[in-house]
Amino acid sequence: MGGEGKTYSLAGFAVPGELDHVHQLLERVGADHDGLDPMDLMLFETAVIEIANNVVEHGRPAGEVRWQFEVRVTDDAIVAELVDSGHEFEPHLQGEMPSEDAEGGRGLLLAQAALDELEWSRTPAGNRWRMVRNLGHLTEA
Repeated sequence: MGGEGKTYSLAGFAVPGELDHVHQLLERVGADHDGLDPMDLMLFETAVIEIANNVVEHGRPAGEVRWQFEVRVTDDAIVAELVDSGHEFEPHLQGEMPSEDAEGGRGLLLAQAALDELEWSRTPAGNRWRMVRNLGHLTEA
């Protein structure tokens, strides 16, 4: 795969307009790694955007949260780390999918379903999300 080992990154405020930059960065990753299965990339992007959107929507103080996002492709996986400066919170990574009528509460569960690993931790820099999508799901069946 071309560009293997390269780390793609962006930093800025966690505000709605920055979500486009996350999409653009992931598009660049896909363009540089044309051997990636489009399904792996699409599911990875879905998970990343769910997490990023949660930071934008729920990060406090609103409009002042900064983030740093990095992604890289290895031989076996797409790996990302998102660190935000928002207040500490306790994510709910367990539970059942809310009903169709519920207005929210699906994002983290969707991200978790699309990834092989989703970890959250609180670090001195802030909330740290580590996201991993292993490659080759389709060839293992």
